[in-house]
Amino acid sequence: MAGHSKWKNIQHRKGRQDALRGKVFTKISKEIYAAIRSGGDDPNTNLRLKTALQKARQNNMPNSNIENTIKKASGNMEGVTYEEIIYEGYGPAGVAVMVECLTDNRNRTAADVRHIFSKYGGNLGESGCVSYLFSRKGVLTLPIEDGGPDEDTLLMEALEAGAEDVRVEDGIAEITTAPEDFDSVKQTLEGNGYQFQQAELSLIPATTVNLEEEDAIKMMKLMEALEDNDDVQDVHSNFDMDEEVMAKL
Repeated sequence: MAGHSKWKNIQHRKGRQDALRGKVFTKISKEIYAAIRSGGDDPNTNLRLKTALQKARQNNMPNSNIENTIKKASGNMEGVTYEEIIYEGYGPAGVAVMVECLTDNRNRTAADVRHIFSKYGGNLGESGCVSYLFSRKGVLTLPIEDGGPDEDTLLMEALEAGAEDVRVEDGIAEITTAPEDFDSVKQTLEGNGYQFQQAELSLIPATTVNLEEEDAIKMMKLMEALEDNDDVQDVHSNFDMDEEVMAKL
């Protein structure tokens, strides 16, 4: 999920995400593969690959898995070819949803994604139906409570490093950057001693939509079902929910 509600919702669902860690290596391997195919195998010149490798290490992915994926993508081993596809659609109450996929079978993935949308009260739309609501951004998050950095200092240093914006919600600071500035901002702030919980390029909605309890539950189930699919790399929406609704879920 993405948006300024992303980190709130991720925290709420952390226990479930931990239970799905078995799928993480598969998804990261696909991302490394696609990154190399699109931009080469040098992380110094391929930001997407550099970010994927950092994610692999953050998730304790074995070096042997990483090396085999790099060999396959570089043409040194036989392997499948993954196609990148973004599906757009609507969740309950018309919430905008973007689904990023890497697949070796377009027909299978399209059928699976369409079925999931339909099952949980949404519908798959045409290309371009909701993409205009999202922008690609670099996103860095870190806690600022319990001994974390001072909010004013973080704001000043992030903006000086080239960040576009800094938002704080529920003890989590979210720093957004232009995609081309993501790596330099990250490196500058890490050099200043900051350690990030999340660091990724993501799709951020211009505005978010609050849902009532019934629709919020349906929307959570829709996103969880999409995330369970092996071909789905990431799910983004402009879904948000009030604290009272979140407390009930």
